[in-house]
Amino acid sequence: MPSFESFYQEYPCSYNSPLSCDRPFQTAQQIKGAKFCLECGFPATLPQEAEIKGNQGTYQIASFVGVRGLGRLYSGIQLKDKQPVIIKEYLLPNRCFNESETLKRKETFKRVGGVSLADSRIQNFRLVETKEAIADEKGERCYLITKGVESSQTLGKYLIEKGAMTSPDVREVLNQGLQTLQFLHTQKLRFPSNQTQLGITHGNINLDSTLIKVENNQKFSIYFCDLAIWENLFIPPIIAQPAPARPEQDLEALGLLAFYLWTGRTTNFLSNQPLDPRDNQQWPDTDSHLKQFIYRLIGLETPFESAETARQALLQLPKEDRGKSSARSSSASQEIEKRFPMPLILLVILALLLLGGGIWYWFLGRKTDSPNQYILWSRLVRNFSEVPNVPSGQFTYTGEKDSTWSYVLTQPVDNSRLGDLLTRPKPDATATFNYKSVLSPNINNPIKSIEEVQTSQKDFTITSLVDNITDKLAKKQVAYDGLIVFVAFNKRDSNLANALGGQINLEQLRQIYTGKITNWQQINPKLPNLTVKPFAPTEPEAISKFQEIVLKNAPQDEALFAAKVTKLDTTKTQNQIRSETLDGRTTGIIGFGIISKTLSQCTGYPLAIADGKKSAIQPLFQKRDRRSINPSDDLCQHDDYYVDVTTFQSYPLGYPIFVVYPKDSSRLPGGSTFAQMLTTRQGQCLLSKVGLVALQPMPDDINSYACKSVP
Repeated sequence: MPSFESFYQEYPCSYNSPLSCDRPFQTAQQIKGAKFCLECGFPATLPQEAEIKGNQGTYQIASFVGVRGLGRLYSGIQLKDKQPVIIKEYLLPNRCFNESETLKRKETFKRVGGVSLADSRIQNFRLVETKEAIADEKGERCYLITKGVESSQTLGKYLIEKGAMTSPDVREVLNQGLQTLQFLHTQKLRFPSNQTQLGITHGNINLDSTLIKVENNQKFSIYFCDLAIWENLFIPPIIAQPAPARPEQDLEALGLLAFYLWTGRTTNFLSNQPLDPRDNQQWPDTDSHLKQFIYRLIGLETPFESAETARQALLQLPKEDRGKSSARSSSASQEIEKRFPMPLILLVILALLLLGGGIWYWFLGRKTDSPNQYILWSRLVRNFSEVPNVPSGQFTYTGEKDSTWSYVLTQPVDNSRLGDLLTRPKPDATATFNYKSVLSPNINNPIKSIEEVQTSQKDFTITSLVDNITDKLAKKQVAYDGLIVFVAFNKRDSNLANALGGQINLEQLRQIYTGKITNWQQINPKLPNLTVKPFAPTEPEAISKFQEIVLKNAPQDEALFAAKVTKLDTTKTQNQIRSETLDGRTTGIIGFGIISKTLSQCTGYPLAIADGKKSAIQPLFQKRDRRSINPSDDLCQHDDYYVDVTTFQSYPLGYPIFVVYPKDSSRLPGGSTFAQMLTTRQGQCLLSKVGLVALQPMPDDINSYACKSVP
């Protein structure tokens, strides 16, 4: 199947992936009844409590879960009996499918969406059970209603969280998978249209279309879902349509899936290309019998005739042969001892270690973790529940209407919104924290939220603007925020990003944003002959920090900034860059915005920032090599880079965010308690997930076990 980044190109999504972008979800959360994303027009997600009517009942949306394959997932219930269901929403957006194509695919979907045994027997062959397929008569959506596999996740997510499977576990995945394929390929099956067919090919076996349910005793079951016969209906017609799959291709796909599970990854670390099973060095060396079996399954050696013959061969495989490799190693070491005296061997080994270490340090220069850097993290209170002395009561806190905090509260995290999670962070306590934003009358001096706390109208505020607070207020830092400066970028032709060497300094920014640099060649004659088009975001807090750090609050420069710079929402600036790039134009746009609005996109390249004669600092790191990004990296892989906390603490455009609250001991300590919660490990993880930067390095990235293990 083609990369999802090539889908829905008719929609100018700043993330370059409308289906997995969070903006349609935000639109649905912020505007009741919204049908389309405000920024690109892609269909918005379904709101909570939306109802979907089918032939077998009415289903109600409970919450948006995420994206899997070519559809969006929701948890829900069937209203008639209150039984839980999973609803997969497929889209036929009108910019990608014309009316005739939409009608044809809807009709086909209703006919083939789901399979069951033709004789109505109920047998568990680990295929996710489909209740019914529904096509919206007037809209652009179709729905597959399935029974959820309780406590399950995709194998792709399992691989990220748990790492490589052992050889016995891979054998069990193959055993169950082949049993399910034997069922699919040989049984007489019935479609929703009542048409029957002898056998069907899955056609879409991969890490995201296979679910795993782990029991308490660590045993597991895998389940197949998202068969190609209905999943492929939603590939836009501009994309080459896959040919009908054959049963042997299911075996190959299952073999490749097993290979990924056993190696623990899907990508070659050195080439950043998909892992190739033909490369012998990529395979584990613990079970040669399993390796030989997967070779045959993939088709690299004599392929199996069917799923049944493959499973019979699997069940007859000898157990893993660790002993043979150990025996070979022992024999080899004895031979070496005969040929070389032991002292000489030790000297050679020592020399090789020293040489190898030097080469590693000099050539690769990768950033490595030091256990000492996590000492501060280990000292944090673990989660909200462990915060002591939480006062009872309802607290109302505030922030500027268009501030970073107002924005991140709307962001999805852990199947909810951050604002919802923080309203009652400690469920066993009676304290609630309700957020009410305020708007400063003077956008050039956004201090209304602090005034609300000083006059006791609000219990506390969250802000980065604390230079002028009185001695009656206390402040506690809870995270870092910062500004990212970006220019046009695409991997094929990185334009300004590459010409600038991926960096810019504060003085150049000052001159650009005060109109003194109007052509990029004024910075360097080797740059393109392009007019500089500076954009600024609409958040007063972000503009205030830019004027403080870059313009040094010089009144004349601030006046020039106000007169010469276009203010536009960061996402719209990114869309403008994307629009000009898609039109084939080389654009001279430069913009800046808060981290949470600029991090997970690939339209604008985030420039490293230099301050004076100091080296430029790039706080965004490439995950695989743990190094700072450069213009040759593919930033459209949004989960492949992150903010390095230690580096960010020296980033010139970074700044802290504080909880500001009264020192008055007669008032309940809502602010200080809320700050305590945000600085627990759980709080820091949540803030990291919505685009803020934690106060200290965490032992792993925010989507991995270090955060997910914090309840």
